[in-house]
Amino acid sequence: MEIIPGLVVAVLLAGGLLVALFEYRIRQPDVIVLYEANGQIRIRRGLLYPRHFSLPLKRTTSPLHLTVEAAAMGNLVVRIKLVGSAAPSVEHIQSLIRVGGWDGEAVARAVDQVGFLLQGLVKEFTERSEIHAITSPAILKHLNEHLSLIEERFGVELISLTVQSLEPADPKIADALSQQEEARLLERTEQLNHQARVVAAKARYAADEEIAQLEHTLELKRAELRKIQFESDSELARQRIEDELERSRLRLAFEKEELEILRRNPELLMLTPQAARLAEASQSLKNARTVISLTPQELANGSTLFTLFRNLLQKELESKNEK
Repeated sequence: MEIIPGLVVAVLLAGGLLVALFEYRIRQPDVIVLYEANGQIRIRRGLLYPRHFSLPLKRTTSPLHLTVEAAAMGNLVVRIKLVGSAAPSVEHIQSLIRVGGWDGEAVARAVDQVGFLLQGLVKEFTERSEIHAITSPAILKHLNEHLSLIEERFGVELISLTVQSLEPADPKIADALSQQEEARLLERTEQLNHQARVVAAKARYAADEEIAQLEHTLELKRAELRKIQFESDSELARQRIEDELERSRLRLAFEKEELEILRRNPELLMLTPQAARLAEASQSLKNARTVISLTPQELANGSTLFTLFRNLLQKELESKNEK
């Protein structure tokens, strides 16, 4: 009898384990697991979830392809192709389930509903715009202004959205617009080239002006340097002249002093370099005589040299007579 309760417990545990293995699943990293509690859609954060009481949604993006034919002002039809991708918005899961339903195709259904809204927004934009103003950037700007509304209303987030093509439905209008656009581009290119030439001419003029200014400044500096050099040369020349005058004054003063000494002491005349050279020359020549020529005027006026020699001879004779 004691074995029966143990078997029952074992059967219950085995049954519970089988039920757990059958019911619970491991949540993958790219999956959002939803469940309903108190009338609200919530997200399970745990690793395991019961599959019959939960809704797993992949967080991968869903493609979006949309072709819109809309009429611009003047009833000109344009064909616009939009491509993009969308993913579930975690912040607006309630809106996603309300639009897409409680199954794995909720995101795809919500993306389809977003396509209808985008189609209406594109038509709204084209109907109040001229065909020249309908461009890819303008359309994307208009659609991007409603991204928050799309996410809040449909529970999906537009990851990317681009205009794949934009062209008039009528081929003739397309050709005319193409030619007009080509002409506009050529005109714009010519304007840019003209602006480039003007800018280049201004740059050359500015460069020439700057070079001329620099050359003028350089010439002024050269003139200033030449002036400084001239003043320096003038100062050096003046200094040399003053030095030469000073030397001349000193030499003249020395000669005057020498003459004064010779006048007072005639005997020193024989010690002068001139007398020494004269004596040396007379010794080197046979029968050489030293002749001093004096004019009658010099004798009458009393030449200094004659007076010196006369005084010298008198002193020499007086010294001999005393002996």
